[in-house]
Amino acid sequence: MALSVAPAESMASLNSDLSYDILRRLDGPTLASAACACAAFCSISKEEKLWENVCSSMWPSTSREDVKSLISCIGGFRKFYADCFPLIVNKEVAEYQWNDHLEYPEEWTEAEYYGDVDEFESVAPSDFVSIVDIRYKDKTICSKVLWGIPNVNELNGWFYNCPFRIDLLTYAARDDDIEGEVFLSVSDGLPPILSLEKERKDGKLWMELRDGLRLSWIVVNKKVKQTANLASWSPLGGQRHWPTDKDFVTRFGSVLSAKGILPCQVVECILIMKFRVVHTEGEGVQTTLKLTELSMQLKDMEGAHVNGRSSLLILKKALSCHRSKNHSEALESCHLYSKAQTELKEEKMRNESRLDRLCILSGIAAFLTFWYYFL
Repeated sequence: MALSVAPAESMASLNSDLSYDILRRLDGPTLASAACACAAFCSISKEEKLWENVCSSMWPSTSREDVKSLISCIGGFRKFYADCFPLIVNKEVAEYQWNDHLEYPEEWTEAEYYGDVDEFESVAPSDFVSIVDIRYKDKTICSKVLWGIPNVNELNGWFYNCPFRIDLLTYAARDDDIEGEVFLSVSDGLPPILSLEKERKDGKLWMELRDGLRLSWIVVNKKVKQTANLASWSPLGGQRHWPTDKDFVTRFGSVLSAKGILPCQVVECILIMKFRVVHTEGEGVQTTLKLTELSMQLKDMEGAHVNGRSSLLILKKALSCHRSKNHSEALESCHLYSKAQTELKEEKMRNESRLDRLCILSGIAAFLTFWYYFL
């Protein structure tokens, strides 16, 4: 039987209500593609309500009324999705050379280290909002919003000089009274474990947890009306049974530019998610994990923590950096950073080893010279 194909022009004849009903069922990438199909879809796809539905489906925290108002003020849901769905890709990592980092002087003046004072004064901790969502096997298990950056006391300024860190579970609770503790159980898709000893051997729970978790950590700067997703969506790595046998740590993040801010050219935004086993199978109790940590920190190539002052500038700069809808590019950028970091550490160890050998040889030569002339 011959099949007839409707001409592309017939798309325009679809009733607008029917077209809207079709488009509202699509996810973000499919909706963006459909907008290119015909003029009718292109016009309807500009409706903010469609993109509000897409955003609330992907990031449930955007369903909150205060977050809706924020998104409306910074350009709307369509712009929000376009800014936050692509992940940060830092191509400067490939150009980074470890010896370039060592060319910087050992001591920096305050002006050299902190950069442009006027630029810093234009960045305030209260300008930033964190919108965080965690999924496990396509099911949202945690949504939190943090307004501003906690632990900022402008009177003594200790935040600006101490290592930057946001512990979301500690501070988001002040704004989210409806949010309780976060648990994962067998009913959420976790495999049952009879004992931690068995888990150490097969690692089934750890593999399921690592493969199923997804994290989105969106940062909004209200003042400049810019947003970016600082998470890698998929885990970059992790550790099981650390620091105790019951703990499982997964690491997400991105590579951010620090040009003109720090001696190093790039830094790593590290997002840590830690779960603890609170129950194993037995006596009618399911295997259950509890989320005990969800934090953000910035570290340079040598692993040193970035202070609060520099972190604010880096976060502001990150909101206008290059991004890609291909999430594998973001993962590749992070893995490239880890590789460069490993090479830097190995080179430093080789240099220190050479220096140690030189010191030993110098000591032996001095000892032999002493005995030769004085005995």
